[in-house]
Amino acid sequence: MNWLKVVGICFGAAVILAIGLLIGHFGIPGDTVPSTVQDVTQDLDEEFIQQFMKEVDTEKIRENLSILAKKPHPATSEADEELVRLMLSRWRDSKTGLDEAKEERYNVFLSFPDEKNPNSVKVLNTEGNVQFVSQKSESELHEDQKDPTILQPFLAYAPNGTVKGQLVYANEGKISDFQYLANITNLNGTIAIVRYGGIGRVNKAINAAKFGVIGVVIYTDPKDINDGKSNPVETYPNSWYMPPSGVERGSFKENFGDQLTPYYPAKEFTYRIPESEIKGISHIPAQPIGFGDARTLICQLGGPGAPDNWQGALGCPYNIGPGFRTGEFSNSDVQVNVYNKRTIRSSANVMGLIRGAVEPDRYIMYGNHRDSWVHGAIDPSSGTAVMLEITRILGTKLKSGTWRPRRTIIFGSWGAEEFGLVGSTEFAEDYYSKLRDRTVAYINVDISVFANATLRVQGTPPAQGVVFAASKQVKTPMNDLSVYDNWISHFNRNSSQYGVIPQVGTLGIGSDYAPFVHYLGITCMDMSYTYDRRVTSARIYPAYHTAFDTFDYASKFIDPGFTSHQTVARTAGNILLRLSDSLILPLGARDYGETLEEFYKKAESFQANLNKHGMSLEPLKRAIDRFKAAAGSLEESIKNLADVDKTPLKIRMINDQLMLLDRAFLNQFAFPDRLYFSHVLWATRISSSVATFPGLADAYQTAIESDHKHDWDLVHHQLTIAIQAVENAASTLETVTKL
Repeated sequence: MNWLKVVGICFGAAVILAIGLLIGHFGIPGDTVPSTVQDVTQDLDEEFIQQFMKEVDTEKIRENLSILAKKPHPATSEADEELVRLMLSRWRDSKTGLDEAKEERYNVFLSFPDEKNPNSVKVLNTEGNVQFVSQKSESELHEDQKDPTILQPFLAYAPNGTVKGQLVYANEGKISDFQYLANITNLNGTIAIVRYGGIGRVNKAINAAKFGVIGVVIYTDPKDINDGKSNPVETYPNSWYMPPSGVERGSFKENFGDQLTPYYPAKEFTYRIPESEIKGISHIPAQPIGFGDARTLICQLGGPGAPDNWQGALGCPYNIGPGFRTGEFSNSDVQVNVYNKRTIRSSANVMGLIRGAVEPDRYIMYGNHRDSWVHGAIDPSSGTAVMLEITRILGTKLKSGTWRPRRTIIFGSWGAEEFGLVGSTEFAEDYYSKLRDRTVAYINVDISVFANATLRVQGTPPAQGVVFAASKQVKTPMNDLSVYDNWISHFNRNSSQYGVIPQVGTLGIGSDYAPFVHYLGITCMDMSYTYDRRVTSARIYPAYHTAFDTFDYASKFIDPGFTSHQTVARTAGNILLRLSDSLILPLGARDYGETLEEFYKKAESFQANLNKHGMSLEPLKRAIDRFKAAAGSLEESIKNLADVDKTPLKIRMINDQLMLLDRAFLNQFAFPDRLYFSHVLWATRISSSVATFPGLADAYQTAIESDHKHDWDLVHHQLTIAIQAVENAASTLETVTKL
């Protein structure tokens, strides 16, 4: 074959490949697409980002929040359905809307209080006469609390029942708290009053039942939420602190998603497990009350004094009981009455879409839930107000024909999050294969503004770099510092690669990112503006999940002027545009190396006992070294990528390696007894306090306590899982032609 034939064949093949790529790329009906091959390699437009940030309008955000928080809108309520229609109308607007907007409905298992038969906590004397009853609703301190549709204080999924017994004070309801009490008194048949904090709501009742406790009362102590302030003149409406009648509602279950349809979307055709098979719920009644009512109960308890670290700020010494001391409630019992109703209702996600011009099959997701327990101005409407402002600006650019992202952007307004991340989990189950194969990253902005001091970010390590890049370009509302520099002054850490940098926290299961990171292995991040922990020790913003989380509260005490909302919108929008428009995904593979090194150093404390049972951490160290080498090599090749090498297939290959990195750490068999948890690095630890590979840490803790061979075998199993996960991640980052 002569050289002319060779050249001709090569040229022909190249032409055919180019035609195929162009047909595949441009043959998408209805899209505005680049008109030249050169546009396929178009990179991020920094000027467009600056223009976007300038257009973020505080007044628009304020208007959004005023509308969103006008009425109480718990999931599936008429007010929630009104907001479904609002979101659809905004995203379908001819001038500021998106390419597509639709609702996705799921028939989900929810729980509500009985309006005609309110839950209560009572004190009954020996004759059965009522000496005290908890407030049915929060005090009317503003017009907002007069709304007749406000849900009475309750805990969703708390079981029905009426139980009566002597009262004991059990601090935060941890196992160690109940064990302390059990060493002093018989807990069988008692009612425990516990404070929020330390562990999850439902775990307080699950722990209590193990010690014979038959009912639980939960309250928020002013020490934990109000910096010790409990006098009404010091609380809302005079400050941001929770007033005495404030009651934190919440979901009372361990697992997220619809409880009757695990791993499958809750649709008409879906099999539902019997309620008796639901895992991670309490089997004893529980009811929340305000700290004003809690003061009446705790300040009259008899028995020994509680330990110093159990004391709170109710203005009296805390005793542990059981029962009341001599006085008004002498010889009286406490009765917990719960009349919740469990039901299946239709809940909607509202989905908005902007089609990508170059890589329409790669998704950047941005989400926030819509439902609230009451008015929900901060949780979640502050996040929705920001999301609507971002989509207004981008929608305007889209409809005017001046911009279209490289990749597809999907916006999600999730339903029924407050009941345990239901809407987002059902969506993840419904579109499992598509999201697993095509989603680059998920940005979650739930509560966008807790307060106005600094940015706070949680995320998986690949997201760190893009968050830093965006935060360096946004100014803080309080001073001339960048968000990045202000952030680093509040939360920071020493990095072996970068020196002192802002602290990016880890992701648990606190919001809608959970199904995306734990179940799908998608790179995720969650961000908000928050308070200065040097100024307040509040566990969370004080009106959380109460009837006082209103527009009035938000505009007076959380973010007057809405400049922190604006800052979050600019930062989150900047990140969204970088992820959707950058030629090469701005995700950092190398940053996972630091996490793995830190995990390994923590695990080294296990080595002596591992040696006794024939195990070594050396294979894990080798796997981590391999990962770091692969990550460094990939990032170096990206840095040195010449323009001539930036072909569509080369770029797609690199981006797929970055996109699939978090997926490489998934193992669906790693945590067989825990729904949805598959990410070997980020599953929540159950029993161990050691911040290392969670499966290994928990297994090691169990084995140390029992010293049974079976438990040490489980340690070996979890060590194998950790090693293999790191090996898989390293392999993902290595040259694709290398085995």
